[in-house]
Amino acid sequence: MKALSDRNRLRIIFALQETEELCACQITELIAVSGATISRHLGVLQRAGLVDSRKEGKWIFYALPPNALYEPLIAWLRSQLLSSEVLTNDREELHKILSFSPEEICRKQRGEDCCPTQNT
Repeated sequence: MKALSDRNRLRIIFALQETEELCACQITELIAVSGATISRHLGVLQRAGLVDSRKEGKWIFYALPPNALYEPLIAWLRSQLLSSEVLTNDREELHKILSFSPEEICRKQRGEDCCPTQNT
């Protein structure tokens, strides 16, 4: 329950319900806090068994685990908060964020040196 007591962690859970998975940069962009803060939130959620992660190259992707034990609780919370202005705004912002690649978001957050484009 403590893992779900933070508003930003709830926002992360709800964002992951909207998509199959999100990379840490996309979550950082959505929640609009530092990467270190997102990392701490994701660590709490992972230790609670509420999110899974996988690494692909330099990217770490997060998703809700299949058949999560907490699924009924998350569904109830979502039903209670669905009309929340924050979640409505998050849904719209997430749609915008997903229109960009993780590399583009990383460059926006960290500058051009973060993800140099490869010349072909």
